[in-house]
Amino acid sequence: QVNPVESGGGLVQAGGSLNLSCTESKRLLSAHAMGWFRQTPGKERAFVAAHSGGVAYYADSVKGRFSISRDHAKNMVFLQMNNLKPDDTAVYYCAERRSYGGNMYDDESWYDYWGQGTQVTVSS
Repeated sequence: QVNPVESGGGLVQAGGSLNLSCTESKRLLSAHAMGWFRQTPGKERAFVAAHSGGVAYYADSVKGRFSISRDHAKNMVFLQMNNLKPDDTAVYYCAERRSYGGNMYDDESWYDYWGQGTQVTVSS
């Protein structure tokens, strides 16, 4: 497995919850940082949340509603999404930062490997 793999997307009504999972790529060591980004048609990929150096970071639009966590034993990262809104509809991507150095957690160019994405659709 060269790239991370996401799962857990789906269709949910506004106000509902989803929990996305991402399995890190198969490497000797765990990733230095993991991030979640999302993209809607015609727009650039946008930062959602990251777990870097043991600290969780969030975009303002999801603070208080989303929670990122890592299970180092299983080499997995999770994104618990609560109180979902139609504006959260997007393809969600998991990203890995393998090497140490810097902390540009909200910059997609900082990450080394990307998953293929999982669709999240929130109906009103």
